[in-house]
Amino acid sequence: MYALTLTAELNGVTNLRPKDTADSPFWYTFTVQCTSCREIHGNPVAISRFETNELSGSRGEANFVWKCKNCKRESSCSIKTAPKAYGQTEPPKQLSILEFDCRGLEFTSFSPEGEWLADGLESNTKFEGIDSLTEGEWFDYDEKAGDEVSIKDLKWEIKRA
Repeated sequence: MYALTLTAELNGVTNLRPKDTADSPFWYTFTVQCTSCREIHGNPVAISRFETNELSGSRGEANFVWKCKNCKRESSCSIKTAPKAYGQTEPPKQLSILEFDCRGLEFTSFSPEGEWLADGLESNTKFEGIDSLTEGEWFDYDEKAGDEVSIKDLKWEIKRA
């Protein structure tokens, strides 16, 4: 089991999370490495927890099934939990956002592409359409709180859970 972790500085917002529902699935974007031959896949891959693919030889299903171009081994990954919201902490703490089970492959990096959501820390204002996290920061204004809000210094890691 592996976990995608996040450390980030949240100012005026909390509960940072991907917009990930059956009606609007989030596609988690990773760089993949084969654990057999250590080949790194040239293109990032996107995985949804709501999509399943069959493993060859009718061995079940996984959210992501991949065949290494170099060694021809089939590998798979399944997302095990719904994403957890990242809450505002002082100082910022590393927290697990997502857990997944990989067989024959490893994710080497994550790109936060897609729509994210957050809530105003004091005002409970709902912030939607946060899509600039790939740039490493996001800024907005909370009308109810009368103050600027931000997300910055994002650090994503993939660790053994």
